[in-house]
Amino acid sequence: MTTPREVFDKLSEGITAGRWEDLFALYAEDAVVENPQRPPVPTRFEGRETLRKNFGGGMNVRMSRADVLIHGTTDPEVIIAEYRNVGETLDTGKAFDIANIQLLRVRDGLIAHSRDYHDYLRLIAARDGLEELKKSYETAERELTPVPPRPESTADPKSPRGVFERLVHGVADGEWGGLSALYAEETHVTHPFLPGAKTLKTRQDLDEHFKFGERHEVDFQVRDLVIHETLDPEVVIGEFDYQGTAGGGPEFRVSTIFVLRVRDGLIVESRDYGDHLTIAAVGGRLDELFALV
Repeated sequence: MTTPREVFDKLSEGITAGRWEDLFALYAEDAVVENPQRPPVPTRFEGRETLRKNFGGGMNVRMSRADVLIHGTTDPEVIIAEYRNVGETLDTGKAFDIANIQLLRVRDGLIAHSRDYHDYLRLIAARDGLEELKKSYETAERELTPVPPRPESTADPKSPRGVFERLVHGVADGEWGGLSALYAEETHVTHPFLPGAKTLKTRQDLDEHFKFGERHEVDFQVRDLVIHETLDPEVVIGEFDYQGTAGGGPEFRVSTIFVLRVRDGLIVESRDYGDHLTIAAVGGRLDELFALV
C-alpha cells in the first residue's frame, strides 16, 4: 500500500515539475484541503473536482523543494512536512524562498485531508501583488464564533504536550513575565513566516519578545487546539487559533502552527509559523510588514 510519505513525494515531484493536472489524481474524490492562513481569509475546498476547478492552472513559477523534514505521527495516516520552496515567479522574474508546513492525512493511498500553511507574504511580494493584497483586507470578513470553554488538561505539565498547552494558554492568560521560564536557558526559536525575525536563543531574548503582548494590550483566547504527537518523543506539533483583540481594536481570529522540541520539561527548539499578515492587517501595520520583505 502507498504510504503517506510516498504520496507526499509524488505531490512534491508533481508541483516542482509543474505537472499540475496530474496532481489531482493524488486526492480522494471527497478530499478536503484547508489553507488556514491564506490571505485575506482562510479557505476550505471540498472534493477533487473543486480542487481541479480552483487550482487547475497551477502557478506560473519555476521552483524546487529544499530542506524537507517529515514528521511521522502516532496516527499512521498522518504526516507533517516542513520544507522550503525556492524558485522564481516567471511573470516578474523575481526570486523567492518560502517556508511551508503541511499536514497530510492519507487513506488508501490518496490524500483525504490536507492543511497547508505557506509563506504567502514572500510569494505574493515576488508576484508584485502586495498592493492588491492590501486592498483585499479592506473588505475581508473572517468568520467569528464564540470561543468554546477551555478543555481541562490531562497532560503531564512537563511532557511535550503539557508544555505546549502551558505556552499557548499562558499567552491567552497574559502571563507575559513567566512565559520565558518554559524555555531552556539555551534555546532556538524561529518565526519562518516573519521577514527579518531574529532567532531567539536565550530566556532574555524571549522576555523581550513576549513584551509584544504587553505593549499591544493583547487579549487572546485559544480555540480549536489540536496537538499532534510525533514519532520523536521530544517533538509535538500544535495547530490552534488565537481569537481576541489587540490595542482595544476589533476582535479577530488568527491561525497558528508551532513545532516544539521539549527536553526535560523545557522548550529547546521551536518553529512558530504564525499568520503575521492577519496580525499586521488588524493592527494597521501592513505597510510596516511589507517593508521587511
